[in-house]
Amino acid sequence: MIYAASAISAPLELVTLQYPPYQYEENGQTKGFVVEIVKEVFRRMQQPVNITLMPWTRSIKMIEDGTADAVFTAYKTAEREVFADYSKEVLMPQAVSLFVLKESNIKFDGDLQKLANYSFGAVNKVSYGDVFDNAVKSKLIKAPDVTYTGEQNVEKLLAKRFDILVSNKYGALDILRRKGAEHKVKELAPEVQAIPSYMAFSKKRNLRAIRDKFDEILSAMKKDGSYQRMIASQSSVELKIK
Repeated sequence: MIYAASAISAPLELVTLQYPPYQYEENGQTKGFVVEIVKEVFRRMQQPVNITLMPWTRSIKMIEDGTADAVFTAYKTAEREVFADYSKEVLMPQAVSLFVLKESNIKFDGDLQKLANYSFGAVNKVSYGDVFDNAVKSKLIKAPDVTYTGEQNVEKLLAKRFDILVSNKYGALDILRRKGAEHKVKELAPEVQAIPSYMAFSKKRNLRAIRDKFDEILSAMKKDGSYQRMIASQSSVELKIK
């Protein structure tokens, strides 16, 4: 189905972070299966978009102050809902997991408090879901050592700069695969939390009508199977898509 062109003729400015396999830059082009899904939604809306990769902290700040129109793939938090209108449709289901070096004796049974004596690594200003975020805020576990990219985090884990990497599960697996380091790291079970991620529009840009149309088309893509086909064709890892 083709929709009438949006009243907004200028391209929407979308921001996101470098996080393969979801979104990443390669040979000067922005790629990734979430990028392709986002482009297809807006193509069906006849709404041009520009997608820029930048540090997550800056991306969120641009949504807060209205210098960008929307950000993806954003977890929903009460703090962000103050300045962002989230899509109602889930853009991408994700999972947060813990990773340690293969030789590590660290065990995880789902209780983060039992990991209170260990050091963590995380990406600056990234939410890892309320389970992990609240454990940090309540000081059940140590505040993570932070970097600006997932790649930097994996490198620091491999260099034994901290004990446990907290990460989007499939993002970490993809980075490890590309670095040829899968054999050096293991994922702890169970996952910390399964978390949906969304497109979040800046409230200062007053884009609720665009948000609603985005929801309508994304829902249609899930129903017609194109959403699932795009993930299958683009992804190098197996995702749990409901």
